[in-house]
Amino acid sequence: MKIISYNVNGIRAALKKGFLDWLVAVNPDVVCLQEIKAQKDQLDLSVFKEAGYPFTYWYSAEKKGYSGVAILAKNKPDHVEFGTGIATMDFEGRNIRADFGDLSIMSMYLPSGSNMDRLQFKLNYMDQIQAYLNEIKLERPNIIVLGDYNVCHEAIDIHNPIGLKNISGFLPVEREWLGNMLKSGFIDSFRHFNKEPDNYTWWSYRANARNNNKGWRLDYAMVAEPLRDRLKRSIILSEAKHSDHCPILVEVE
Repeated sequence: MKIISYNVNGIRAALKKGFLDWLVAVNPDVVCLQEIKAQKDQLDLSVFKEAGYPFTYWYSAEKKGYSGVAILAKNKPDHVEFGTGIATMDFEGRNIRADFGDLSIMSMYLPSGSNMDRLQFKLNYMDQIQAYLNEIKLERPNIIVLGDYNVCHEAIDIHNPIGLKNISGFLPVEREWLGNMLKSGFIDSFRHFNKEPDNYTWWSYRANARNNNKGWRLDYAMVAEPLRDRLKRSIILSEAKHSDHCPILVEVE
């Protein structure tokens, strides 16, 4: 199964930039989207069906034009879980999970810490989602959590680790949380295959950052440990330019 995760920074904007043509060319089985910034009734769902994805599941934020996640699939999942059941998280539309046989795929959009209030919200979310995943893994051990984590784990994952050490997204507490997630039984699938620097998934729109590759690796496919032997590849698709993020791809047997 070939799975893509993509923070599209507005699905309607991405569609206008050729997202569907790109999707057809890459031809994944499942697509996890974040920051869709749209309600289901604001979209023409027929365009996704025509592109080969008749099964689309949207979990939008209550606030219009904000946040939201989705899953597009070629084949119908056995079950779809909208949200986590945790009210303080779900009103912003940050988690959706689809189960295909013994494999579970979650699209997750972790909050950013753009100011002190949002940083506290982010840290609370981190604690809550880790506890939630610990419970889910008891029932669904073969889970992959894909999405925009809004955290760079190591110095290799950010273009200026010294200058940005006090900025949310690279704070010690955020990095420690991501490390603890790995210790809880997840594999950073990209780093499983690739230890090289200068591999990023997000670039500021400012100062020609993308052309200069002054980026951050914020997007991850975290694969539960029982799937280690089924991992085939995990790559960053930096040529895709429908957003300030680029997509990531993971393939499992």
